Formats: sequence, C-alpha cells, structure tokens
Amino acid sequence: MKIIVHDTASAMLDLLRRPLHQRPDALRDMLAPIQDVMSRVGIPDQVEMHRQGAGFRFDRDDPRYAAAVLRMRDAGVWSRVEESLGAAWERISGAVPGVGHAETVHVVLVLGDPDDHHLTVRSSGYLGMGGIPGAIHLLMWPTETSLEKIGHAAAHELHHNIRYANVAWDPMTVTVGEQVVAEGLAEAFVRELGGDAAMGPWATRLSGTELDSPYERIAAAVDVAGMRNLPPYVYGDATARLMGFEPVGLPDFAGYAAGLRIADAHLAASGLTAAASVALPAREVLANAGVPTNA
Repeated sequence: MKIIVHDTASAMLDLLRRPLHQRPDALRDMLAPIQDVMSRVGIPDQVEMHRQGAGFRFDRDDPRYAAAVLRMRDAGVWSRVEESLGAAWERISGAVPGVGHAETVHVVLVLGDPDDHHLTVRSSGYLGMGGIPGAIHLLMWPTETSLEKIGHAAAHELHHNIRYANVAWDPMTVTVGEQVVAEGLAEAFVRELGGDAAMGPWATRLSGTELDSPYERIAAAVDVAGMRNLPPYVYGDATARLMGFEPVGLPDFAGYAAGLRIADAHLAASGLTAAASVALPAREVLANAGVPTNA
C-alpha cells in the first residue's frame, strides 16, 4: 500500500491569500486527490461537502485561519499523521498478511471551522472519514487535544479503510451492528498502537455503569438496517438532530463506546487483536461478544 499525505498546509495558506472568488476553485484543487474515490460513492463535489460540514469558511476572511494552519505545521501535524499511518499499516499487514487494501490511499487534512460546536466542543477539535478505500479525509481545528491526537485519528481511519476493502458496505443493507463494530475495533486498534490515552473522546466519554443503558439499547438494535437509520445509534441524539435525523434517546457518541465494549468482549473471547480483526464480519465479532443477531 502506498500512503500519500498531501501537503494541504501549503495549499491552504495559498488559498487564504487569494481573493474570495478564487477560493472555491483552490479548495477544489486541494481536495482533488480524493475526488475520484468519493465520486464513486455518490459524493460529486468535495467543495459542497466541505461547505455543508465543519470545514473552514472560504467565503470570508478570518485572521484565525492562517495562524491555525501555521500552528499545525509548526507542531509537525502532517509528518505525525504520515508516521502514524505507516505504523498502522505495518501493524495490520503484519497481523493479516495478504489483507485486501487500496493500492494507494490519498490523505487530505483540512482546517475546520473554529465556530462549529460539533467539531470544536463535541469532538474536541478533530474528525475523520476513512471508510472509502483509497481516501482519508481528516478535519481539525488546533486544540491541545487535536494536536496531540490527530495522528491517532488517522490510524483509526486507516483501520476503516482496510476493513471496507474487505467487508461489503451497502448503504441500503448496512446495519447498526456493522457500524458500531467498525468503530469499536478502530478505537481498540488505536489503543493497541498508542495506549489508552490515544483513544478519541467518542469512545471514552461513556464507560462503566453510565454506558450500561445505552449499550443495551444499541445491542437490541444491531439488526436495524439502512444508512439513514444508523446516525442516532452511532452518534447520539445531539448529532442526529444536527444531521436531520430523529433521535432515539442516546447520549453523544454512544455507538462508539458501545462498539468498544463489544470489541473488547470479542478480543477477550477470541484472543485476537484489533489489527487481526480488521476484516472479520460484524456477525462474528458480535457473536464473540455475546450480542445476538438475526443474521
């Protein structure tokens, strides 16, 4: 596997110096390495996705933006992402020789919107999307947490990237069980690489007895199918509302914490690592964890 972490620092600094009317095209050029991959799954325009998400605003000047990019560059964010992805691939390829994967994975790291509550508060300043083989999109606003953990987020996304080069993902049939298993295994993998402190806030916000009730609700819903039905169970009520979905009575990122509990039970029962589990069917992980399914 060839992993290319693109120099979006230079691209963003160049974009921020341009007149406002030139910035959409500059952003489109910056995101071009992942456009072909994203278009295969129905995302025709990365600029529009950026606009609708938590990306930095490109329709106005904001003195915070260039300073943030420079802070990220001075902190070595891009090199740390590259190092983390290299270590992650070495661990997975060693655990599962011959595992399927994209020939090349393009990685773009983009500045987020400092005024977006979901990004800066709920997600501690960093997010990622890596479930489409061949592309990883990272989004961050530099905070103490995001500067420390963005490399771990990249490893989490690479686990997804490899998983979905091996596990079929159909938006019509994908289940809550698949989604929470994928998130739990990816966070367990981050822990294998970097210890407990490396894990993201999504998987660690709920634990112990506080997780018991959400866990039971999610475990009872593992057969719920269809991408449109997943967000409330994975991201919790607040994010579900933000995305336009009906809440189901769950706290923030409950599906991540439940997924980690499922992954941990699977790892204990099977003796496998999260790296070695990257391509396992969700039904096998759920069975090892004692979670019944209709499959």
